[in-house]
Amino acid sequence: MLFGEVDFPERFQAAARAGFKAVEIQYPYAWNRERLAQAARRADVEVVLINIPAGDAQKGDRGIACLPGRVAEFREGVAQAIDYARALGCRQMNCLAGVAPPDADETKLRETYVSNLRYAASELMRHGMRLLIEPISTQVVPGFYLSRSAHAFALLDEAGADNLSVQYDLYHMRIMGDDLASTIAANLARIGHMQFADVPGRHQPGTGAIDFRSLFDLMDRLGYRGWVGAEYTPTGKTGESLAWAKDYL
Repeated sequence: MLFGEVDFPERFQAAARAGFKAVEIQYPYAWNRERLAQAARRADVEVVLINIPAGDAQKGDRGIACLPGRVAEFREGVAQAIDYARALGCRQMNCLAGVAPPDADETKLRETYVSNLRYAASELMRHGMRLLIEPISTQVVPGFYLSRSAHAFALLDEAGADNLSVQYDLYHMRIMGDDLASTIAANLARIGHMQFADVPGRHQPGTGAIDFRSLFDLMDRLGYRGWVGAEYTPTGKTGESLAWAKDYL
């Protein structure tokens, strides 16, 4: 979502010049994986996260993992994601649950989602990779199946995979009513990756209501060793939006 001023393959170098040591890519699949891997190596940045293919966004898909009729497509996406992750040196990927059809049976959705998580976690385990699940605000994606952090943590227990964690996005979960600090403190061992944007506009820190200084300090005090991704839409050029980052980059 950052460095949109330049073509996608050039964003690795732009991130490195700004001081970032790592990058995440929502969907790398429109580009040749070897070309992207070469761009990352040249920029000397680590690719720390990609998403499993999430269906057709133009048709309203925001993930397909909970949809009973698309299990075969999901499994194909897992294989494609692993191919890209191996090329990019990426060791974790996010599995978006998808939008629940209004007439769908909740039990069937949950069974499908848990089954798909177990399958994906097993496939990733073979390659030393971690699977993540991300609760997303229903204000941003109406009808999204996984929208509460408590639901996500409960699914970890139900799926029972050692390499399955929660991707905790401060922006989405603040909108959904989480006390961010207490949720992080209570569940840190089950959080594998974090992302952030300010609320309500999904812009850089300092444009909204979240106290990022205290949250970043809390992560350090608690001993969080994962990555924290700047997943926001800059209000202007990306470089101009990075004032918040001077103490971190």
